[in-house]
Amino acid sequence: MTLNIAIAGSAGRMGRALLEAVAQAPDMRLSAALERAGSPYLNKDAGELIGAPCGVDITVDVVAALSGSDVLVDFTRPEGTLAHLAVCRAKNVKMVIGTTGFSAKQKEELEAASKDVAIVFAPNMSVGVNVTLKLLEMAAMVLNEGYDIEIVEAHHRHKLDAPSGTALRMGEVVARALGRNLSEVAVYGREGDTGERAPATIGFATVRGGDIVGDHTVMFAGTGERLEISHKAGSRATFAEGALRATRFLTDKQSGLFDMQDVLGLR
Repeated sequence: MTLNIAIAGSAGRMGRALLEAVAQAPDMRLSAALERAGSPYLNKDAGELIGAPCGVDITVDVVAALSGSDVLVDFTRPEGTLAHLAVCRAKNVKMVIGTTGFSAKQKEELEAASKDVAIVFAPNMSVGVNVTLKLLEMAAMVLNEGYDIEIVEAHHRHKLDAPSGTALRMGEVVARALGRNLSEVAVYGREGDTGERAPATIGFATVRGGDIVGDHTVMFAGTGERLEISHKAGSRATFAEGALRATRFLTDKQSGLFDMQDVLGLR
């Protein structure tokens, strides 16, 4: 069975990685490539972006693009993703969402839509990152007393949201394992006379610069020792390959909201 895949934000950095991954997947076919209104790439062959013309022109017409698609893969911005989601919901097209920066209310919209259409939503589609999340859960359950937890993430200069969705997800996993609510214990940056560190807090530090694809480190700092669990991405191809695994996972799903822990059987 061949899956017909539509890609949102196809001319972006992640979009091009997805185009390459789909082109190399024997069980998938690019059915549509979307870009925002005003993009200089509209009406051009999407394959030309990766040096392999494929006969699929980049379009802004979401409704037409999704008419022949099984799954839309979307790594864009929250507002664009939600607009695409509304069309997918109406046309019964499944979604793989790697977009970050959603508000709590916007995440509720994803939850509501998943009652009608199957969705994999994860801030990071990397298989390695999702194994890291499992390791963090295990570490937090054991190092539940006497260890201070800090999360440091670094990304390229063009990234718009901070901390990264992956860093926040790491914080959520650790907080849940410790029986804490991340919204109540997170500390986002420090400056000036901050006083002593509150033991239950989870700190976040953000670095932006150059072309860093994505580095994440969670530090468990105790007395006399420090455990660090890190993941470093060197290419967006790892996110694209994870997204394709998520796409295949949805093949027999009609509705529901899933993440990469479901896709990889790590629940």
